[in-house]
Amino acid sequence: MKNAQLKLGNRATLAVAFAFLTLVGAARAQQVVEQIVAVVDDEIVLQSELEIRAAQLAAQLGVEPTDEHRRAALETLVEEKLALAQAKYDSVEVNEEEVKAQVDAQLDMYARQFGSLERLEQVYGMSIDKLKREMRETVRNSMLVQRLRQEKFGFIEATRRETLEFYEEYKDSLDPVPERVAISHLFLNPEMTDELKAKYRRKAEAIRDSILAGASFEEMAKKYSEDPASAKFGGDLGFAKRGQLFTEYEAAAFALDSGEISPVVESPAGFHVIQLIERRGDAVRTRHVLVKAEADDDADLVAIERLNAIRDSVVSGETTFEEMAKKYSDDAETAPFGGELGVFYLHQLEKDEKLLEAVEKLDEGEISYPRRTQTGGGDYGYHIVYLRKRTPQHQFDPETDYEDLNELATGLKRQKRYEEWIAELKEKIYWDVKIEGLL
Repeated sequence: MKNAQLKLGNRATLAVAFAFLTLVGAARAQQVVEQIVAVVDDEIVLQSELEIRAAQLAAQLGVEPTDEHRRAALETLVEEKLALAQAKYDSVEVNEEEVKAQVDAQLDMYARQFGSLERLEQVYGMSIDKLKREMRETVRNSMLVQRLRQEKFGFIEATRRETLEFYEEYKDSLDPVPERVAISHLFLNPEMTDELKAKYRRKAEAIRDSILAGASFEEMAKKYSEDPASAKFGGDLGFAKRGQLFTEYEAAAFALDSGEISPVVESPAGFHVIQLIERRGDAVRTRHVLVKAEADDDADLVAIERLNAIRDSVVSGETTFEEMAKKYSDDAETAPFGGELGVFYLHQLEKDEKLLEAVEKLDEGEISYPRRTQTGGGDYGYHIVYLRKRTPQHQFDPETDYEDLNELATGLKRQKRYEEWIAELKEKIYWDVKIEGLL
């Protein structure tokens, strides 16, 4: 077993959906010749997939990709395709809502890495809606494989004896347990006044009136739309099937006749003016002008002042952070649990630089001052962060770190069973590598 597999908290191999996003960029740059390098059942592995995956493996080690990385990458890709084929044979299913949620979660993660959803749209030259549609099949396949693996291996757990044996065998290879923190937060979303929302709607209405009076929809989108990825294409979002757009947008789009302009439509993204370009079966191609509805500086100031007041009341001992988070936090997922975000190794917070910065400056039991933070969907708000506990970096101890050791031992046990299963699949499912010398 390689030492890299024993490093607690190592970043996992990049998600399949992220590999897809990289492939989008590579395909746009036309840097890789599309050649079939392997066939697995009715699936194929492309040269571009192989090169991207090999580059990822090499990048994790800080080196240039070699044939060794390509061999490892191809082996992994073939294994994934074998598992996907078996998942289809076993009629494993995931529903569309699960796929949508996973796509949204992936995009939220990438948006944090790139800084915002808008920046992500600029990098890949397409709207978030179109990016979601492009990702769906790749994410669905990944989820099918993960569901099958969970069904076959999720119940496997290392016993206490196996965990302690794992520790004795690998303790010299184990990296120290990284510093970890237990944190909570209280989040407030700046509240937009009805007056401000009406202002944005009036702007969208004025754009619609200009289009109805003869202005070019495409030119109005290029000039005024706040969806940067589609604006440069005259607002064109391409084809979308039901379930791939905001519910409000979709209801309006599917109600239009070809060439017709919708009334102003409000969605979580803001206010839209929509035109139906073409209907093809159960899919519509639309263009839109988006006017984003965002809170102003006054709303931001109110949120910051409220958070400061809440912080002061906790620091003074009048109440507890948990009580205030349950009562006031706008984060519906964490508020019922007193704002608890969880326990994290410090490096796990690197994807959110502002959160990491806040936590690094806090002593145990302290609360940060209000900070702006990005939320899912590219929105923002303000929060205060409470550091409940800080555990410094230390060497593994089989008693105090038993749960972490058990997780590592369980992972190794499941991996061995998975490798045995893949060997069985290779005997019963057709697969063929088209490049000699790699496998």
